[in-house]
Amino acid sequence: MALNGHLYLQGLYFLLFSTVLDFQVLGLRLKNGGHRCEGTVEVKYEGVWGTVHDVDWDLKDAAVVCRQLECGVAIDIPIGASFGSQAEPIWLSYISCKGTEWTINDCIRSAAQNYHHLGYSHNLDVGVICSGFVRLVGADGPCSGRVEVHSGRDWNSVSGGNFTFPTAHVICAELGCGKAVSVLVDVSFRGSDGHVWAKEFWCEGQEPELRICPRVPCPRGICQHSGAVQVVCSAYTEVRLTKNGTSQCEGQVEMNISGKWRMLCASHWNMANANVVCRHIGCGVATSTPKGAYLVEREDQIWKAQLHCSGTESFLWNCPMTALGIPDCTHGNTASVICSGNQTQVMPPCDSLSEPAGSAASEDSPASCSDTTQLRLVDGDGRCAGRVEILHQGSWGTICDDSWDLNDAQVVCRQLGCGKALNATVSAHFGAGSGPIWLDGVNCTGKESHLWKCPSRGWGQHNCWHKEDAGVICSEFLALRMVSEDQECAGWLEVFYNGTWGSVCRSPMEATTLSTICRQLGCGDSGTLDSSVDFREGSRPRWVDGIQCRKTDRSLWQCPSDPWKYRSCHPRDEAYITCADKLRLRDGDTECSGRVEVWHNGSWGTVCDDSWSLAEAEVVCQQLGCGSALEALQEAAFGPGNGRIWLDEVQCRGRESSLWTCASEPWGQNNCKHEEDAGVRCSGTRTGPSPVPGIFSLPGILCLILGALLFLVIIILVIQLHRWRVERRALSSFEDALDEAIYEEIGYHATPKKEALRSSPEPPAQRTNAFSEVYDDVEEVPGPKAPSASQMSEWEVPEENGVGAFHTGSPLHFPRGAAHPGKEDSPWLLQGEKQDPG
Repeated sequence: MALNGHLYLQGLYFLLFSTVLDFQVLGLRLKNGGHRCEGTVEVKYEGVWGTVHDVDWDLKDAAVVCRQLECGVAIDIPIGASFGSQAEPIWLSYISCKGTEWTINDCIRSAAQNYHHLGYSHNLDVGVICSGFVRLVGADGPCSGRVEVHSGRDWNSVSGGNFTFPTAHVICAELGCGKAVSVLVDVSFRGSDGHVWAKEFWCEGQEPELRICPRVPCPRGICQHSGAVQVVCSAYTEVRLTKNGTSQCEGQVEMNISGKWRMLCASHWNMANANVVCRHIGCGVATSTPKGAYLVEREDQIWKAQLHCSGTESFLWNCPMTALGIPDCTHGNTASVICSGNQTQVMPPCDSLSEPAGSAASEDSPASCSDTTQLRLVDGDGRCAGRVEILHQGSWGTICDDSWDLNDAQVVCRQLGCGKALNATVSAHFGAGSGPIWLDGVNCTGKESHLWKCPSRGWGQHNCWHKEDAGVICSEFLALRMVSEDQECAGWLEVFYNGTWGSVCRSPMEATTLSTICRQLGCGDSGTLDSSVDFREGSRPRWVDGIQCRKTDRSLWQCPSDPWKYRSCHPRDEAYITCADKLRLRDGDTECSGRVEVWHNGSWGTVCDDSWSLAEAEVVCQQLGCGSALEALQEAAFGPGNGRIWLDEVQCRGRESSLWTCASEPWGQNNCKHEEDAGVRCSGTRTGPSPVPGIFSLPGILCLILGALLFLVIIILVIQLHRWRVERRALSSFEDALDEAIYEEIGYHATPKKEALRSSPEPPAQRTNAFSEVYDDVEEVPGPKAPSASQMSEWEVPEENGVGAFHTGSPLHFPRGAAHPGKEDSPWLLQGEKQDPG
């Protein structure tokens, strides 16, 4: 007994000693990722870095890693050594966190030892992709928007008080977004969740990350009242004119793109672009644009993107830009500018009406005046299609469609650098405009340099209404769509170019490109390329290949690619893209439970729980491929979210294909707080959307069950009806047979056979006696008295078909013709009998 107690104490001491060793502090880092906040998870034990092996690694574990490293939130957990195989030890065989811990040392985990020596493989090393400490939200992409930092628990807006450009440069560099080109302070906190970072960042501009910058508390709570700050980053950061290797006010145009100086192509280069350059570098205004006059031979490829400035922009990177499909620039065709050199010089405005119609000054010739009249296309979903509008005398106005044709549209397209005219639209095809109608009866030859140089009735002279506004569609008009039979955010990617829809080729289509495409289509912020789909039948253009977007590109049109080509790839290489859902669940205990969040207008937001019920939850679960809804949770059951509250008063029937097809308040309009965020708990695991959404929803299943029960009841009733009819026919046949038998019995006993009587040799008197002898053995029973005449009349049955019937003491019997009157004569009854299935 004493021995057993001694062994027990020894085991207890060993367990306590192992526990102390198990909970020693471990270092933590992420390795081999694209930045500090993504990569393979490594811990430091006894001075040596090693990996973590865990088959049950999940977002809760990853969340703690991101929090400990000040890397925001976990957004993905790549599987199977995604960041490369390691040669280091495997120090931990598992980590189990609840997701709320501050460090992995607070989680349950295995004892630290080299599990690689125990046969564990590096193929199951765990990794994490974190959001990072800082982000830009609420704009067109990850490189512009309101500045937010993560506190370890939630996202907080950064105050604009004392915010500086060096701090913005650090943020842009950390996000891989180039340099800051714009900082806007005192932005309304509308759109944020109200959480404000209570400190100011004092960066010098050289720090690699924002979290390293000095932080000081906001004096007297100024952070809460000074508004948010918005930053715009760009890959295009500086511009200069070079001549003989020196920078001055004339020369070859060069721009710093992603840290490298690149020459610009002269294709589509014009005076409006040149004016922006001269103003930006403080050299007055542009006087001419001689192409290739200052060519400096360089190894760098000429940047071929086309800029479409109006001439009023402050910086060249504020101008619309197109890079998709642009052909390579020919050697020596570089853009050049000669500026006036006087920073304060302003050219006199041109008198548009005094210029002769059809005259066009060369872009290379010196400019003697500044044309303030501008042209644009509106409401056409692109720069090169829409309603034609002119800026004249400080006001934008439209053009009447009287005599409007392709020649007029050709001038507009050429002036805007949009290629050739495909269509000259009339009758306010792009919607009715507002303001003055500046021109009417425009009659161009198609060769004029500016629309207002064409003959017309004169400025402001017209007899039109805005329902007659003119428009154009040019060949450079671009549009994007996905083609699918039943899905909104998945399908064959197609682009509209040169008046025709055509496919987009999938090489190389990396993650940044897919993200840009999905964001432009309003389908979330990420996507995947599906190469397993069979290629499509039919003939169509395959317009473009080799698309390579950057994080700073706000749309697909800004992404460099191969030139436009009718057959850019084989049909099997057409791109089929599946974008991430515009719907997601966050902070749940499974992938099919959590707070409901939706993507809208470039950012994620929550749903208010007003009117939230199982019907709405059912739509969410079905849309996410998570089975049926088990619970519709309210009051931020999975914790409050952040950002906008996008939807309120959502009311679904339960069979809708997506949450946003349900009735609700308009996007962004609500009277809720994040403490009212809605959540769901679904029955299954994520399997992908059902090919026919809504059929196997809870109401659908109930309908199927009720339908089956109704069908079963109908079958039972049919069987019972059939049995009843069979039994009725059998009973009728039995009664007929019984009646016949009774008649035969009575006739046999009451009437001697006629042959027997005739063959008898006895005289009639003896026959009578002989007949009575038959009944000698029968006991006499007093018979009924003969009825009186009155009784006879009471018992007489009315004649039917001329046959009388009487009640007697024998069973009631009618002759067949009387019992079934007219049966043999009625063709309807005969027909009925023949149709009787019995």
